[in-house]
Amino acid sequence: MSVRVRRVYEPPEPDDGVRVLVDRLWPRGLAKDAARVDEWPKALTPSTELRRWYHADDRPYEEFRERYEAELAAPEAAELLEHVRGLAGKGPVTLLTASKSPETSHAEVLARLLDG
Repeated sequence: MSVRVRRVYEPPEPDDGVRVLVDRLWPRGLAKDAARVDEWPKALTPSTELRRWYHADDRPYEEFRERYEAELAAPEAAELLEHVRGLAGKGPVTLLTASKSPETSHAEVLARLLDG
């Protein structure tokens, strides 16, 4: 499988494959046509409560990852995770996030789960 993480503000590349926005909110200042997003599965994203918890007081990434993986076990999220895994089985998938630090974001957790 080929899953990678990129910032949604970076210009699309020909080898992106299916571009999946994995943020619950639409990125600020970005026109929808410029983003070239193919799918936006909001139920696959961290809950509002988890996002707020993580960004408050520099919470540890490991604990965020564990809590997010627990959320991904919910039926709707698990179904969407399998859907994206199926897309990745057919070709490249690029997970898009507005996060300034994608390597310590939920997108990286998803990429690891999809590749694993």
